[in-house]
Amino acid sequence: MEQANPAFGELYRLTVQFTEMLRQRQPEQLRPWLDVARVSDLSELKSLAEGIERDYAAVEAALRLPYSTGPVEGNINRLKLIKRSGYGRAGFDLLRLRVLAR
Repeated sequence: MEQANPAFGELYRLTVQFTEMLRQRQPEQLRPWLDVARVSDLSELKSLAEGIERDYAAVEAALRLPYSTGPVEGNINRLKLIKRSGYGRAGFDLLRLRVLAR
């Protein structure tokens, strides 16, 4: 595919680098990756790099710090599912019972 479109190879390499940086939590690799993505020919990568740059401190902290909102997000998802399943059929009292029952 890279022979048909050289941009595909660049996209693949940068995507793999970004994924590895996230999985291995390497904040020191973020700035060099952003520099390469910003000068690439792919507008989507440039847009991603610009978005990350706008909130650089938060992204860098997410790579550096061990904290995660995963457990909280899981509870929010569960509560929304319970709420949606009773929409239009039940009042707050039943919703409260279903939430507390788990």
